[in-house]
Amino acid sequence: MTLKAAKTWFFRLLPVVLFFICYYCSQFYFESYGGSGKSPEPTVSLCHNYRLQRKWDSLKFNMSRKTELFLKLEDFFWRQHLSAEALPYGIKGSELLLLKVLAVISRYTMPANIERLNDAPVRGFEEDVGNKTTLRLFYPESASYNPGIHNDPDTLLVLVPFKQQDLRWLKEILYDEKRVRKGFWKPPPQIWLGQASQIRVLDPYFLRLTASKLLQIPLQPRRQQKPVHPTTGILAVFVALNYCDVVHLAGFGYPEFQNQKLPIHYYGQETMKSMKNSYHDLNQEAQVLKRLKDQGAISYLHPHS
Repeated sequence: MTLKAAKTWFFRLLPVVLFFICYYCSQFYFESYGGSGKSPEPTVSLCHNYRLQRKWDSLKFNMSRKTELFLKLEDFFWRQHLSAEALPYGIKGSELLLLKVLAVISRYTMPANIERLNDAPVRGFEEDVGNKTTLRLFYPESASYNPGIHNDPDTLLVLVPFKQQDLRWLKEILYDEKRVRKGFWKPPPQIWLGQASQIRVLDPYFLRLTASKLLQIPLQPRRQQKPVHPTTGILAVFVALNYCDVVHLAGFGYPEFQNQKLPIHYYGQETMKSMKNSYHDLNQEAQVLKRLKDQGAISYLHPHS
């Protein structure tokens, strides 16, 4: 057989060889957890994990993937939880508030997969953004009086605490205590119909690394410098990159510079111009989203025109 013919046969057989390698990896994964017994959930093969890790490594964040999204009571009660930073990037100084909150929201189950997340309405927009929300990220000022209006019964309501007042607000809701209205840039609901079984608290780890690794903005602003924090939108993208193998964006992105008066979202009236004085750097976020798109890490279902 000539060298050229040998190469041809090699490339023809390569897909078959790769199939059997992945099949063997998958079987090894199941057998390592007890043969015919129940497999862990979600079921993921070693080859699948390998592909995800390769994709994650290609983003060059120089950090490990983390898929445990929520804070748990055991992190504080049975062992000392050390945090060098205060909210929004750590829990230093907020431990007691967290203990009280986590003592009530006693479930920490991770969703088997994430169909859709963030704090955007679905009902009325199903044709474009789908009809299911697995995780809804929120903070007190963005919370609606009745989460059931926009959510499914099994939607997890994930608090993103930017400040101590956010945890205090949730504690007062859960324990039906007197509401303290100070400390918010916009009055949050004084009565909130969220169910304790649906509530989770996002680990500040994700906001910290969204800022430092994804956006590369300083965690501690210089004196007399206005602090800049990630939006919940870019935070949701980072969470999805940690957790999901495919990330599609629907209705989130930033218009080009010449279109500063176009709405940022598919709902509401906020524009790039109206957000100019916010605590967010939308231009930086737009550049990061473009880089992630160019790398193939995300894709848009309905890009801005």
